[in-house]
Amino acid sequence: MSGDHYFSSQPGSELRPKSIRVVLAGREVELGTAGGVFSPDRLDTGTQVLLDTVPAPPPGGHLIDVGCGWGPIALSLALESPRATVWAVDVNERSLELTRANAARLGLDNVNAVLPSDVPADLEFAAIWSNPPIRVGKAELHALLDAWLPRLAPGSDAWLVVQKNLGADSLHRWLDATYPDLATVRADTAKGYRVLRTRRRSAP
Repeated sequence: MSGDHYFSSQPGSELRPKSIRVVLAGREVELGTAGGVFSPDRLDTGTQVLLDTVPAPPPGGHLIDVGCGWGPIALSLALESPRATVWAVDVNERSLELTRANAARLGLDNVNAVLPSDVPADLEFAAIWSNPPIRVGKAELHALLDAWLPRLAPGSDAWLVVQKNLGADSLHRWLDATYPDLATVRADTAKGYRVLRTRRRSAP
């Protein structure tokens, strides 16, 4: 990306807007992407594996996509759970603009695309879905997950997709060691990716 990174807050690369056709929640849709965001040319393999694996999200409550990019996970949540409030968070302002525009294009009024700091601090989430930005480095990745996993409601699931050769199994071990109140299992392995399901144990 010419020295630019999709996890920069203000991408310096050219906008280069384009439209792509993808299938989300069983619907073929046309969405906008641009340079300077994650996987601008297509629905990336990891996200596709995640969306193919996860069960239907809860019908209501607060659902969150952590690291939303141009929005495929958040839009899928909103399409499948129109009565839920969907939060799409990213540090990349261009990603947030694209997610907002794509939600409007699909007529979705239940998507809030915001910076992480703009999510109300008292919210608990009925589901977390994420293709997290592994390339930020282990320390930053752990800090990212530390910000959101403790806000998972009792009995609720976080679904994470991670490339096997980029540390999926070590992340699984870290989750087990760091969060004794969460139960993490390998839900699927496909196309070089692991899908991890992390469930907050229900209160006794």
